[in-house]
Formats: sequence, structure tokens, C-alpha cells
Amino acid sequence: MPDEKPALWGVKFTGKARKQKQKLPKTISAALDLLWGELEQEGPERRNWPHYGLIVGKKDMHHCHLNKGRPCYVAGWKVTDRNVRLMEIKYVGTHENANYRRID
Repeated sequence: MPDEKPALWGVKFTGKARKQKQKLPKTISAALDLLWGELEQEGPERRNWPHYGLIVGKKDMHHCHLNKGRPCYVAGWKVTDRNVRLMEIKYVGTHENANYRRID
């Protein structure tokens, strides 16, 4: 469509995150799709998402919650190139199973 704005950021899933996405409940997957669209259009800082923040000790690694309640699902993404505007979604799953030290 001619009126659509082009994506400002390239956002891709790692292979592992893509597999994790396929296992999500539909409502969580829909929330992740919404986050993905916001990341493409507005960049990595998503302060409008619950519990958004940088992961301490990881350069340019961000995360947020995709829902409230239990189990709580989270997404983690990393800016891989600020000049070219590229990001990679590295983790999608439950907060309880997230090991941020292993996500690189």
C-alpha cells in the first residue's frame, strides 16, 4: 500500500526464539506480534510495556512482560546494530524459565 510507512528497524527472531514462539498460547503469541510491530516501527525502547527494562550486565539487551499473572511470559531482544537499525528477539517464554545470563 502506498500510504504505509516503511519499517524503521529490522527485527528478526533467532532460531531458538522462533521455536519458542510456536509453543506460546495464542493470546501470548498475539501480544508478541504486537510487540514485534512496535519494535519495527518505534525502536527498542518500549517503556509502554509492563516491566520493560534493560538487562543488567548485557549491552543493548532489553526485555518486557507480555502478560500479567501466572505463568508470566517475557520477551528479550538485543540491538545488534544501531547504525543499520537491527534487532534480534532472543528469548520468548515464561519468566520462571528465563535465564538472562545465558541469553547473549
